[in-house]
Amino acid sequence: MSDTSSQGYQVLARKYRPETFADLVGQDAMVRTLKNAFDADRIAQAFIMTGIRGTGKTTTARIIAKGMNCIGLDGNGVATTDPCGLCDNCTAIMQGRHVDVMEMDAASRTGVDDIREIIESVHYRAAAARYKIYIIDEVHMLSTNAFNALLKTLEEPPEHVKFIFATTEIRKVPVTVLSRCQRFDLRRIEPEVMIALLQKIAASEQAKIAEDALALITRAAEGSARDATSLLDQSISHGAGETTADQVRAMLGLADRGRVMDLFDMIMRGNASSALDELGAQYSDGADPLAVLRDLAEITHWISVVKITPNAADDPTISPDDRIRGQGFAQALPMRALTRAWQMLLKALEEVASAPNSMMAAEMAIIRLTHVADLPTPDELVKKLQDLPPPSGRSSGRSASQMGGQSSPLSQTQATAYMQSTPAKVSSGSNTSGSKTFGSNALGAGTALALADEQALFLFPTFDHVVNIIRDHRDIRLLVDVETCIQLVEYRPGRIEFEPTDTAPSDLAQRLGSKLQAWTGARWTISLVSTGGKPTIDAERQIKEASLKEAAAAHPIVQAVFSAFPNAKISDVKTLEAMAAQAQVDALPEVDDEWDPFEED
Repeated sequence: MSDTSSQGYQVLARKYRPETFADLVGQDAMVRTLKNAFDADRIAQAFIMTGIRGTGKTTTARIIAKGMNCIGLDGNGVATTDPCGLCDNCTAIMQGRHVDVMEMDAASRTGVDDIREIIESVHYRAAAARYKIYIIDEVHMLSTNAFNALLKTLEEPPEHVKFIFATTEIRKVPVTVLSRCQRFDLRRIEPEVMIALLQKIAASEQAKIAEDALALITRAAEGSARDATSLLDQSISHGAGETTADQVRAMLGLADRGRVMDLFDMIMRGNASSALDELGAQYSDGADPLAVLRDLAEITHWISVVKITPNAADDPTISPDDRIRGQGFAQALPMRALTRAWQMLLKALEEVASAPNSMMAAEMAIIRLTHVADLPTPDELVKKLQDLPPPSGRSSGRSASQMGGQSSPLSQTQATAYMQSTPAKVSSGSNTSGSKTFGSNALGAGTALALADEQALFLFPTFDHVVNIIRDHRDIRLLVDVETCIQLVEYRPGRIEFEPTDTAPSDLAQRLGSKLQAWTGARWTISLVSTGGKPTIDAERQIKEASLKEAAAAHPIVQAVFSAFPNAKISDVKTLEAMAAQAQVDALPEVDDEWDPFEED
């Protein structure tokens, strides 16, 4: 590490940047591969480094460039994975001023002209080093044309040219480029390795920082060494002496994890009042409501993982007390409650982030969580309902599962609901004096139209068959008018007599007659009367639905559900016959002779 006293203060992320492969932490697989390649003199013409921010992509590119061009103190060195760091090439490369190692930021130089400069310069040998090396950072930002322009040179570069790419978005790099490079995926740094690295840096800086504070920094860094060292730098300045976990927590805007676990406990117990008080107390102490809910989601996830994989509790970033409490939660809480809380917290995070008042949104989320915490699971609810005694007014010896051969009101309703509608009675009376008759050929009132084809009319013995032919021809407007505006008085094949409702269209009779004649090929007589009509099809359907719901509400199991959930409502009643009929309608038709493409003629 160079002396920076004359340059002023240097941030820890740059001061402790790795200078050799031995200094790289958490990337053992990549280091082993590169060492073997250098030892066997199998150095590829292009490398691509990918990974999240701060895992050492650009640093690794510089170390590779140093290793390729290191000449040692005596000037006779060869390519190595252990560069001396003292020769002219090594020092110039690490300082970013070597004439033969060119770093290019693809985020600011994305076009074909920038790549053309590289293509034109690769033909000239290195001026002072062994290899001419091009390091392109954030290579995924290059344009499509720029990538295409680079392909030929990248595949067959001169022997003295090497390319090293770095990117955080490997999916945006064309596969034609990836196939020409050796790819190295830099992993997130494990918490144990990260804590050891931070302890080493803190010791070098003679800074005192608590272990639980380092654990908080490690968790916030999410596997990024640069983020971790930057947070460590900030926490050392924030602590002004020995840095504690509380100081780091305040610096990061985090809530006390122990208090968040207390809040989680209150929520899972369904104690809404205490949970709101605890949330308010944390808010008064400076905790961000969004951060509190994010910590609750993290705890929920961690406990769920511990429940499935107990070894997950051995996380070095978790304090021993929190580890014990988490294991207790994992044993006591069912997985359904944890997954339900996780889904609700994800939704709450979106609401809090977009709400005009984040605290109000967080409080509503806590209320919802505590409300559903003590709700029984479906199997527990069924068991409770089975154990409940029947409601008053019914024989105590007959429970929902002990009715024997006697059918319950619900089953009677099911049996009645799916019987075919009874056809309207055909009255033998004649039209009243006030009746009006409309023929499909618009003849005068009172004129009886002869049936043109009795065989065709024989297919429509009831009014239900008339409704079905309208439905089959998908005349939605006529179907709605027939079901809601026709109060049937008398029906015979070829003759319909009805009383219209107050909302019936004036041309309903004429439209119905003309449509039926067009569809059946026979003449129909449609007569209007002023009295004697029965309820419309829609009214009968509503009466039947109300009867179904009333019968269902009287069933012991449904009454038990209402007693457990007072605000519950019956939205719909479906019988087994209805579901079977619908399944038959939805079923695909059978194919008698299915074509086999491999069958020989």
